[in-house]
Amino acid sequence: MPFDLDKTKHSFVKTNEGGVQTVVSLDPADTEQVELVRQHLTEIRSEFAAGRFDDPTSIHGSNMPGVAQLAAGVQRLNITYRDVDGDGEITYRTYDGSLVGALHDWFDAQVSDHGSDAVSEPFGHTMTEEMWRQHHPGRPYPSTTDGNWPP
Repeated sequence: MPFDLDKTKHSFVKTNEGGVQTVVSLDPADTEQVELVRQHLTEIRSEFAAGRFDDPTSIHGSNMPGVAQLAAGVQRLNITYRDVDGDGEITYRTYDGSLVGALHDWFDAQVSDHGSDAVSEPFGHTMTEEMWRQHHPGRPYPSTTDGNWPP
């Protein structure tokens, strides 16, 4: 990855329609890391939307859970990227239950393989509310109780 894993954190949050992958710079003032995160996620989004999941398989192995199903069903996935203050995020949405399951399997594998630099819950649950608001000005503090995270 082009950014420093010690200066960033990954989040892979499952939703009813897919999931949200976020990478946040632990210091939102570290513009170098923020830009590297955003460039990487923008490239990943483009590759994934084209059905190419080479980046995660080159890092985590070609048999990574869910990847083959995601690549085969990519035309039924809506994959979007957006800059968020201090970070970037990719949102995956589908109404195909088997793809939701594949995405959730892939998210679980990502969290397992990444170790301490990845979590499976919203950053609002691993950061204080103050830190959340610093990274996401104007966005409500997240809740997963309704299954509709992100807000």
